[in-house]
Order: sequence, then C-alpha cells, then structure tokens
Amino acid sequence: MEIGQKLKDARVHSGLTQEVVAEIINVSRQTISNWENEKSYPDIISVIELSNLYCISLDDLLKGDSKMIEHLEESTNVVKSNKKLIGAISLNIVVVILLITLNMFLPNNSYYLILVFCIAIISSATLLYQIIKHI
Repeated sequence: MEIGQKLKDARVHSGLTQEVVAEIINVSRQTISNWENEKSYPDIISVIELSNLYCISLDDLLKGDSKMIEHLEESTNVVKSNKKLIGAISLNIVVVILLITLNMFLPNNSYYLILVFCIAIISSATLLYQIIKHI
C-alpha cells in the first residue's frame, strides 16, 4: 500500500478531518489532500508528526512505498546537497576567472566588458540563491 492511502486510512481510523490534521501539524488542508492523493510527499518532520498523531509506527507508515523512501533519501541527503553547492561555487569561480581572462585580451571593447560584468552578476546571484536555498 502506498503512503497516501496509509495516511488517509490512518486519518479516517483516528476520526480526524483533513482540516483538523492540517491545523495540528501546521500545514494547509490542501497539503494533507495532496499527500493523501500522492500529488506530493510530506517531509520527514511531517511524517514523524503524522506517525505520532495517528499512533502508527514510522516503519508501518513508510514500508512498501519506494517513491516515498526515495523522496526522503533525496531531501535529507546532506552530502549530495553539499556536493551540488560546491559544484555551483566552483563553476561560478571558473566562469568569473574565464571572463576576466578573456577581458584582458579585449581591453578596448566596452560592450564586452559590460557583458562580462552582467554574466558575473547573474552567475553570482544564482550562486547566492542556491546558498540561501540550501540554508
């Protein structure tokens, strides 16, 4: 049985509505509906709260749903996330160095200098976004 059906069955067995569950774990009723219909998956904190609320073990809740396990592994894999961030930082540094080096060979081209500046700003902003998203 998939996690969506397990969540719905546990909620109904507990005599709770989606609205009540949503209020208890501080999410929207639509979020509960999406989890139960497997349009999205809960994060690990929400899974633990639901497990406690419905008085069912995490093992019973998660076993048998490979998509949910994959989702949790991906969302909690700090090493993989850090590798992506380090890759983005490295790429940004390489791009900036490459653009500065190319600029040395074309010193009198002001349009190129503006392009280099814009690309450096965009790549730095993208990197900053990734860092903020990571935190």
